[in-house]
Amino acid sequence: MRQHVTIQEIGQVTHDVKYFRVDKPDGFHFQPGQATDVSLAIPGMEEEFRPFTFTSLNSNPYLEFTIKRYADHNGVTDKLHQLAVGDKIIIGDAWGAIEYKGPGSFIAGGAGITPFIAILRQLHIDGKMEGNTLYFANKTRSDIIYERELKAMLGNQAFFILSNEAAGIHMHGRIDEKFIKENIKNIEQHFYVCGPDQMVKDITGILETVGAKTDTVVFEK
Repeated sequence: MRQHVTIQEIGQVTHDVKYFRVDKPDGFHFQPGQATDVSLAIPGMEEEFRPFTFTSLNSNPYLEFTIKRYADHNGVTDKLHQLAVGDKIIIGDAWGAIEYKGPGSFIAGGAGITPFIAILRQLHIDGKMEGNTLYFANKTRSDIIYERELKAMLGNQAFFILSNEAAGIHMHGRIDEKFIKENIKNIEQHFYVCGPDQMVKDITGILETVGAKTDTVVFEK
């Protein structure tokens, strides 16, 4: 069911990422990791739906989305970043295949971290973070979404990998087969993978190659 909701708050997360907090409709429920389809309540844009993940928790009195702007596309994300508090967007029902199944490794690329934000926030609140590790790939440190919060939640189990910048406190390179073989020794654990389509395809293939069972690898279908 489609519903119009009003933007309550907007905040800058990185140079090209903002969070948007909107009204939470009565009875609206989702599982951490799920998404919904969003469009703009602007003439001509109402049917231009795009999927965005909830980064809030069910216990929050609002719905939150953390959204990267793709200004060169002149599309929904660009227009979203031009909205202000008081403007409206249109949302649908919750959906998604990424859900927490147990301790494991979260492997994310860029904005692919967003399905994991609500999952990790909920685990942190519930005191169930033990056994989970994050490997988060970005081009530069300025691209890292919620770096400080992720580090606070996961401590030394949060690893940030930068491909275009050799930042001393973070790892440099890419999450490829060599990286996985060198850094992930337990292939019996759960794996949660989200990022650009090719990255997801490559990493799920690598995980299967090194022996991970198909049913332990969770990604958006």
